[in-house]
Amino acid sequence: MCCSLGGRQWTRCAAHRGAAPFLPTMALSCALRLLHWHLRPSNAPLSSLPGQDRGVLNNKKIAAKWKEKKKVREGCSLPGSSWEERLANAVTPLWRLPYQEQLQVKYESQRKILQTLTSRLEELGIDAQKPDGLCCPLRPVVPSPVINGYRNKSTFSVNQGPDGNPKTVGLYVGTGRARNIVCVKANHVENIPPKHKEVAQWYEEFIRCSPLDPCLLFHEGGHWRELVVRTTSRGHTMAIITFHPQELGQEALATQKALLKEFFTCGPGAVCALTSLYFQESTMTRCSHEQSPFQLLHGEPHIFEEVLGLKFRISPDAFFQVNTGGAEVLYQAVRELSQAGGDTVLLDICCGTGTIGLSLAHQVSKIIGIEVVEKAVEDARWNAAFNGISNCEFHSGKAEAVLPQLLSSWEDSQALVAVVNPSRAGLHYRVVRAIRNCKSIRRLLYISCKPEGEAMRNFLELCCPPNPGKKLAGEPFAPTLAIPFDMFPHTLHCEMVLLFTR
Repeated sequence: MCCSLGGRQWTRCAAHRGAAPFLPTMALSCALRLLHWHLRPSNAPLSSLPGQDRGVLNNKKIAAKWKEKKKVREGCSLPGSSWEERLANAVTPLWRLPYQEQLQVKYESQRKILQTLTSRLEELGIDAQKPDGLCCPLRPVVPSPVINGYRNKSTFSVNQGPDGNPKTVGLYVGTGRARNIVCVKANHVENIPPKHKEVAQWYEEFIRCSPLDPCLLFHEGGHWRELVVRTTSRGHTMAIITFHPQELGQEALATQKALLKEFFTCGPGAVCALTSLYFQESTMTRCSHEQSPFQLLHGEPHIFEEVLGLKFRISPDAFFQVNTGGAEVLYQAVRELSQAGGDTVLLDICCGTGTIGLSLAHQVSKIIGIEVVEKAVEDARWNAAFNGISNCEFHSGKAEAVLPQLLSSWEDSQALVAVVNPSRAGLHYRVVRAIRNCKSIRRLLYISCKPEGEAMRNFLELCCPPNPGKKLAGEPFAPTLAIPFDMFPHTLHCEMVLLFTR
C-alpha cells in the first residue's frame, strides 16, 4: 500500500504485506480443561474437576498439570493454537468462560485471599475467624457493566513479531526469563477496544515506514518504543509515543516529531482522529512528566471523561480507573460504605485525578486528597473548580511524606474517614503507621487491585496488636466487610474493597 502526501510516500513494507492472516480460533478442549484446573480453588471437591481428572490425583499428576498450566499462562506452544490465541490465553485467560463462570472463579479466588488473611491474623494472636471461616463477610463479586472492550487505557510494546519483524506493535507472549518473548498484535484480545487496536495498527505502519530502528534493548540502540492509547466515553482519543533519543541531536528529533505529527494529522494515520498526540523522549523503562516532559505534538492537552455526573480532566500520566463503567459502580459502593456525613472529613489517599473524593464531596464537610503525580493533582484541582466543588484541597507529593505531617496536628474531635487506593506496591509503612496512630480515623476503605500482594502486608499492619517497636501505638483495626468488583473481565484480576473499622 502506498500513500502520497505532499510529495512524501507512506509505504506499507513488504514484510507487512506478507503477514499471515489471522487463523480462526479453534475450540481446544484440552486448553479449557487446563484453564479449569488452574482456576480451581484449592478446597474444591474433586468432582468439580474435568472428567479425566476425577479421583485420587497423585503428586506426579499434579506436577504435570501445573507444568501444562504454566505453558498456557506463558503463551508457550499448544497444538493447533495460533499466536493470537496464545496471546488471548496469556492476557485474558478467562476469555473462553461464560461471564457468570468468570465471576464464580473470581469469587473463589477472593475467598482464598480472605482465608489467607484470616490465618495470618490468627498467627498474630487475633481471634479473627467467623463461623464461615473468614475474618469478615465476603459479598458476591459485583459484575462489570461492560464485559468486552472496557479498557480506557492500553499499553502496546514494540518488539519482534511471530514473523520475525522487529517493528511489530502489540502485547507480549512468553517471558523474559524463558527468553521466548514474541510481540503479537492485539487485534483479537477481548478487553481492548477497537479504537486502541486501530491506533496501534497505524503506529506500526508508521514505524515500518521509518528508517529508524525500534528500541528493543536500550544498550543495543534503536528508537521507537511503546505506545499508550487512552480513550473516554466522550469519544476522545489520546496517543502517547515513547522514543529513545540515543545520540540524536535536536534537529533530528524535531524531524521525527514532525513526521509523526504529519502521519497522524494529514497522512494515513489521520483516520484515528486523535484528540491528543504526545511524544516523550525517555531513556528509562518508565518516565514521569517531571523526569521527561510529555510533548504535545497535536491537539488538546487533555481528554475528558464523565463519572457519576461529574466531568474529569485526564493528563497523559494521570491515574484513572481502567474500566470507566466499573469505576462508577465502585465509587457508588464506596460512597455508601464510607457512611460519611456532613461533619466528616474524607481523606483520599492516592487520589489520582480526584474521582473518588469529588464524587463524595457533596455529603462531607471537606475532601483532602494526596497524590504523587503532580499533573494528576493539577487535574484534580481543575476538576473540582470545573464541577463547582469548593470543599476540597489536594496535596502533591509522596503520601509517606505528606500524610504524617498532615495528621500530626489533627484534632481528635474532628471525624475522619480514610479511602486508600494505592498501586500494586501497596502503601508505604509510614502511611499505614500514620493512619493507625490517628485516633480520628475510625473507618478505612482499602481499595486494592492485588490484595494477595503487598496489600496483605498493609492489612496485617493495620490489624496487628500495638507494637511500640514499630511505632504502631494506635488501636488496631478489624476487617468488617469485603466486596470484590470485577473491573477486569476475562482476566484473573479483581478489585477488592476491604472495610476496616475500630
